[in-house]
Amino acid sequence: MQINEEQFKKVILESGLISRSELDSSIKKAEKKNQKLGNILLSDGKISETDLKRTEAFVFGIPFVSLVNEKIDFSVLSLIPEPIARNHNIIAYKNSSAGLEVAMLDVDDLPIIDFIRKRSREKILPRLTDSVSIKSALVQYRKSLQADFDNIIQKESISLKNNSLSHSLTSEAKDSDEPEKTEEELKALAEDLPVIKIVDSLIFHAILQNASDIHIEPGEKELVVRYRIDGILHDAMILDKSAGPGITTRIKVLANLKLDEKRLPQDGRFKIDQNGEKVSFRVSTLPTFYGEKTVVRLLKESSHGFSLEILGFHGEGLERIHDSLKQKIGMVLATGPTGSGKTTTLYTMLDILNRPEVNISTVEDPIEYQMPRVNQTQVKPEIGLTFANGLRSLLRQDPDIMMVGEIRDGETAGLAINAALTGHLVLSTIHTNSASGAVPRLIDMGVLPFLIISTVKVIIAQRLVRKLVSSKEKYFLSKDEIKNLAKLVDLDRMLLMLKDEKVIGPKDTWGEVPFYKPVKNEESADGYSNRIGIHEVLKVTSSIKEMIIRGASQDEVETQAKKEGMMTILEDGVFQAVLGNTSLEEVFRVVSE
Repeated sequence: MQINEEQFKKVILESGLISRSELDSSIKKAEKKNQKLGNILLSDGKISETDLKRTEAFVFGIPFVSLVNEKIDFSVLSLIPEPIARNHNIIAYKNSSAGLEVAMLDVDDLPIIDFIRKRSREKILPRLTDSVSIKSALVQYRKSLQADFDNIIQKESISLKNNSLSHSLTSEAKDSDEPEKTEEELKALAEDLPVIKIVDSLIFHAILQNASDIHIEPGEKELVVRYRIDGILHDAMILDKSAGPGITTRIKVLANLKLDEKRLPQDGRFKIDQNGEKVSFRVSTLPTFYGEKTVVRLLKESSHGFSLEILGFHGEGLERIHDSLKQKIGMVLATGPTGSGKTTTLYTMLDILNRPEVNISTVEDPIEYQMPRVNQTQVKPEIGLTFANGLRSLLRQDPDIMMVGEIRDGETAGLAINAALTGHLVLSTIHTNSASGAVPRLIDMGVLPFLIISTVKVIIAQRLVRKLVSSKEKYFLSKDEIKNLAKLVDLDRMLLMLKDEKVIGPKDTWGEVPFYKPVKNEESADGYSNRIGIHEVLKVTSSIKEMIIRGASQDEVETQAKKEGMMTILEDGVFQAVLGNTSLEEVFRVVSE
């Protein structure tokens, strides 16, 4: 169903949405770029997407529908699987004797219409809609599925409580005299249908919530399940304590752990494929007073492939990283506490460097994402395959680029430095709180200052802050708030950096700089969803090299780096707050941790 361009021009002009001169200039641009006129009008900001879709619907002679705040019957919504709805921007929203009404962004997508017709065995009635409507409807998939999973988990935990086999296993409680079960009995428990349903539902529930970790914590009388979402732990549900042994045993089976070993911590991993999306899980069990605590980390394998810009890098810091990645030799370090996104940053840099003409090898613990054309090695200290030994072996594999998951000791640091000196580009992480703190940390590990300045090109420090959802509220700082902000950052310097990157106008003052507050909506209970990085990128310049050689302090190095254009983590947090990506409160919370 191709749109009649002449009719579209006539309707868009008669609607009064644009002037004749705007239309004429857009027509010329569309012809020059060989694009649809509607797309040009939209990209140039001359009309909104909703106006474009309404006009197209009028020309096509089909209805335009808005699904914002429209409650859709889940039995109708689920006629189109959620991954297909998301990938093809199509929603089933009404089923009647006339047929199945589907809202779409592109009614030219005939293959998907044919697919849904065959799947539903209904006559398909296409309707045009806009992106806001599609987003609103997609949220309803998640809400409906979450409710379903909650019901399954609660129902099956009650069933498990009443099951005589699981009831007999409450011997993990300290006041029980019942004997420990054999591995065969535990395996039978793990294969019990209620247990399988609970664990499957917990996993899929966590994926829907976009959780990074599942915590399963036994207490005296109950089992608490918590999800870490956007870096913060939330209570997900409370189950009867009797469900604990079965859930733990089932997860052990999936992760290939010893079922009858409850006295020692264990680590394992497993993988599932959910609707074409591969998800890896890292499992850790730990004996506690009331039984084994289990933590499962979720790693979506499709999560890599980010760009540095999407991770939050910008301006001079972004240029410094790209410059360092163009080098044939040297070292790039990412620093920060656990969970600050260092590994994702390294994988993103590897993605940029991953070309057919280079040999990339890594040694990691664990391998979080599998990357094509990258030779990845998993550390196994129990058999002697440490970071240091793995790195020695990599050097004999003719690598161009190497990634060392973490520099933990002097031996690994020395080998990584030597690799960077002998014709390799080395990427790695190190645990420090700031970029300048990486230098004394390496020196403490026994690396000589002259070796640091000969190899290290760039040091990136980072944290993760929660992102505001679209319903955020704009506001401006009061005089008192500006005074308080001045106690934390240099306001003149910060204002200059905002103007340099054209985030604000050249004459704007702090009273005219916008900030944003979280506002909860149907997508988020606290006004935040997902996370973005705040960074400082320290380039080891000639002046900083001189300071390292003469033993300058960490603070002195940071001061010099700021003079040379480095934006600190706190300053970058304020920068992201002005952009509307996060709030000042969230920045202060993360930086103060």
